[in-house]
Amino acid sequence: MAKKKNTESEAETIEPGTEEGPGKKKPCIALMGEFSAGKSTLSNLLIGAQSLPVQVTATQLPPVWIAHGDKAPFRVDVEGNVQPVDLKKLNEVSVDDTSYVRIYRDSKVLEMCDIIDMPGISDPSMAATVWQRVIHHATAVIWCTHATQAWRQSEAAVWESLPPDLYDKSFLLLTRADKISNDNDRARLQRRVMKETQGLFAEVMPISLTQALDAGDDRDAWVASGAAHFTEKLEELVARLSGETPARPTATARPAPALGPAPEPLELVDPIELPGGSASIVPRRVTPRAGGSARPRPSARPSARAMHAR
Repeated sequence: MAKKKNTESEAETIEPGTEEGPGKKKPCIALMGEFSAGKSTLSNLLIGAQSLPVQVTATQLPPVWIAHGDKAPFRVDVEGNVQPVDLKKLNEVSVDDTSYVRIYRDSKVLEMCDIIDMPGISDPSMAATVWQRVIHHATAVIWCTHATQAWRQSEAAVWESLPPDLYDKSFLLLTRADKISNDNDRARLQRRVMKETQGLFAEVMPISLTQALDAGDDRDAWVASGAAHFTEKLEELVARLSGETPARPTATARPAPALGPAPEPLELVDPIELPGGSASIVPRRVTPRAGGSARPRPSARPSARAMHAR
């Protein structure tokens, strides 16, 4: 457990994943990939609101650990000391001596798992140790790679350096899939990446995060974006990691529809009001299924938001 550093306004020391009580650690999913691969956009999509204040430049932050609740944010330095932080001044947090920043949001998906938004692995201004010292907290990884240049050698090298026990618990998302307009080309891309990553991921899935954000309550658009299939698989993964369903016997990547038919979309919920009154995105959240698939709830269609693409 992290040590507590005495300050005038002390932050609460919390052992990662234990908010539910002793012996009930939630899964912790790390969002990884190269610089500007869409990790923070994915975080916003999952959480259902802007993860960080709009004035914060996400690309120059240490790992941001997002958990459920409304507690005060804090940073944990490389020695384990805890200090409070101002969300509006996150850009002032030192990357070199900060292990991670912990923030809290009210979100259904965060009731099920924690999310760590990692820095881009290819950022030349940030040492690999920035994310390496946090990755051991991850139960699973969602790796984002640009569909137009998917699975570069630099990505493969980093992924294969990670603990193999992550492989059958992790997803590879082919982001910006809308940039490949031809269905046959998308299918070929997916087959090629699946072949190159055989045994390294539980699922390989194309997705357009911008189309998913724009979909609103349009089920066809939500399905076409690839988000319906992805969120369905994420529900299954989180349930498996939580011990609610049997584990799969092997890490075998299976084809997903190339932005085609997929399960029912997840529930639409109301926007979250962020600190300072900034506008939020109408979220699509992963919700536990009880006796059937999730159903869309009528909601006003939101407009697209400009997202930080970390």
